[in-house]
Amino acid sequence: MRKAIFSILFVVVLLAVAVIAEAQQPEKAPRIGYLSSTTRRASLADEAFRQGLRDLGYIDGKNIVIEYRYADGKPDRLAKLAAELVGLKVDIVVTSGAPSVIRAAQQASGTIPIVMRGTVVDPVVAGFVTSLAKPGGNITGLSDLDSDLHPKRLELLKEAFPRISRVAMLWPAPQQEQARQEIAVLAPGFGIQIQSVIVSGTSGLEGLERGLSAIRRERPDAVLIASSQLINEHRVRIVEFMTKHRLPTISASTSMVDVGGLMSYGANSYDLARRAATYVDKILKGTKPADLPVEQPTKFEFVINLKTAKQIGLTIPQKLLIRADKVIK
Repeated sequence: MRKAIFSILFVVVLLAVAVIAEAQQPEKAPRIGYLSSTTRRASLADEAFRQGLRDLGYIDGKNIVIEYRYADGKPDRLAKLAAELVGLKVDIVVTSGAPSVIRAAQQASGTIPIVMRGTVVDPVVAGFVTSLAKPGGNITGLSDLDSDLHPKRLELLKEAFPRISRVAMLWPAPQQEQARQEIAVLAPGFGIQIQSVIVSGTSGLEGLERGLSAIRRERPDAVLIASSQLINEHRVRIVEFMTKHRLPTISASTSMVDVGGLMSYGANSYDLARRAATYVDKILKGTKPADLPVEQPTKFEFVINLKTAKQIGLTIPQKLLIRADKVIK
């Protein structure tokens, strides 16, 4: 009898010790995959995303682990990098805004939640989500309304330089075909004729140089520069060309103005990156991507580079300088 009681007590003690040991083990930190088409150099948007996580109580290396994968400007690497993240069994994949990045993540997994950090194309038209209100799959996040803002950029160009009548638009192909058609219809209302210059990401710098040659040949009054991975990678070359030919420009990205472009108007990319962290938080707490509406930007930036204006001999009206969120002097 004593042996039986002792055996039972021994088993109870072992079970108790096991339960206590299991309770004392630290929880496994969520693993977040971060996929970008750019290089590993310090990025303000990347840091804004990390800051957004910190604001929500997530510290990389402590209670969350971020696995970074950068394609270093080589789109053909994205599929492999996305597959690596899936192989690591990450809980969520966060992507930069380039459609090629989102597509690579989408093709790598149809189940792992994917958060877009501000896509430059309409995510419904691109096939990433069913609708903005009800994404319906494993992808959600933010759209930066890039192509929807081209009419506003055209308006700002005309306001700055009322005499312009021909504007070249440097487009990625085929990412913004619908926007290209829409702006061609709207441009005459501004007294502007559009010269479309399509550059393909598959032909790299060669395709871009052909586009720049077309601009040099056609001699437009100004240039509107859309967003794409190719255009962003070669923004210094583009700015050098525009400056050399004294062409006023407005771009979708502030990064173009940072390297000498004249003007930019678009969504605040750092705010989008911070807000992407809130999607990570909600998904980790159990909300399905299919139930998280795709958000649109709430903060926009109008930036003017006065140094460039002086360099190419242009005067920016005072009324525009007053409205600018940032003026580079």
